[in-house]
Amino acid sequence: MSKHFSELGISNPVLQSLDEMKIAVPTEIQEKSIPILLSQKDDFVGIAKTGTGKTAAFGLPLLQLVDVNNNKIQAVILVPTRELGQQIYTNMEAYAKYLPEVSIAATCGGIPIKPQIERLATTTHIVIATPGRLIDLIKRNAINIKEAKYLVLDEADEMVTALKESLNEILTELPKSRRTFLFSATMPGTIKQLVQNYMSKHVTQVSADMQTVGNQGIDHQYIVVDAIEKLDVLMHFLSSKEGERGIIFCKTKAAVNKLAKNLAINRFSSGALHGSLTQPIRDRIMAQFREGHINILVATDLAARGIDVKEISYVVNYHLPDVYETYVHRSGRTARAGAKGLSLTVLQPEETAELVDFEKELGIKFTEFKKPDAISIEENNTFLWAKQIFKTKPNHEVSPILKDKVKTVFHHLTKDELIEKMLANYLLQHKTDIKTETPAKKKKR
Repeated sequence: MSKHFSELGISNPVLQSLDEMKIAVPTEIQEKSIPILLSQKDDFVGIAKTGTGKTAAFGLPLLQLVDVNNNKIQAVILVPTRELGQQIYTNMEAYAKYLPEVSIAATCGGIPIKPQIERLATTTHIVIATPGRLIDLIKRNAINIKEAKYLVLDEADEMVTALKESLNEILTELPKSRRTFLFSATMPGTIKQLVQNYMSKHVTQVSADMQTVGNQGIDHQYIVVDAIEKLDVLMHFLSSKEGERGIIFCKTKAAVNKLAKNLAINRFSSGALHGSLTQPIRDRIMAQFREGHINILVATDLAARGIDVKEISYVVNYHLPDVYETYVHRSGRTARAGAKGLSLTVLQPEETAELVDFEKELGIKFTEFKKPDAISIEENNTFLWAKQIFKTKPNHEVSPILKDKVKTVFHHLTKDELIEKMLANYLLQHKTDIKTETPAKKKKR
């Protein structure tokens, strides 16, 4: 039976915040991590899937471990992206609502550095940072982490590349007596090497069960398509999910831009998210997604870090990820907080054999998603064509004379007759195999 946060050693001010946030029962990773972080002095590794509450697992203890009488930075939380950093900052501020003396700052890349430098000139106990921005601040002598007691590496498996280049530089600024907390969704060889190289021999490691609250509701499915029909099949799927929110993952920025453009042409409510976009644009797209102004997010893996929207009903792997850990992060965007969700992987025939390896490595089972037939796809494309016409804005630069000439051509047609002719013309141009039935034909049967 799950314990309550009060049994884990959480202080009354933080309990009050959790109560207001309607967070009553700790997740498995929280229940296993919090008492150890509060009571022991060793380094720590926590392994749990995406969406299982890792932020609270290290964030709640840190709020109690910092010494508010010491005005120096005492805890550094490293994250792979600004989006994740901002999410952690928001959560930490909420947890610390009744701890006004605890000062938290976020210093992540992608936004102007000057306001961050000004913020760091005031008392700060906990700083949340991306590696690149932290090094920039260190070089400018704008931040002092020489007395920090705690280093947290969050989503470490997503940050390995950046850490390889910058961790040594950051560690030279930290005292050797610090405690390091590493949290990750997976434990690939690169993370094991990280633990061996940078953490003490007395490291404590805990893992949450595969069947976590955030992931047990995921339905893992796959669909096999030829390259030429991939986009059409995807649009057929998206039409069936109209009104629901989802994320489509692509491997590259170029693929994200191309797919997002095709979805926009077909009038899907969507937006693109990748690292080459400016931070204001990324922030605007994320705000539109969170607030429900757009329903579909097309994103690269790293750009999607930090997306914590509970109502995401599906994710689509438009390209099969290269590594198993990436699939964990992708699918973990849905089925959050105990909800149900679908993770659909779009495969080409030559990729199907790889699914067995994903199942074996991740302990999951894929079921086949029924592929729509050619007629259903063509009917959906015709419907999308109609939506394009409906949502096209009038061109007011067309001359009145030309408009009158065109109106003269159609003036004797009824609305139904005009639609029939437009449909026939579209189907003729696209050489479709859709079989139409008129009421008259039905009567003859």
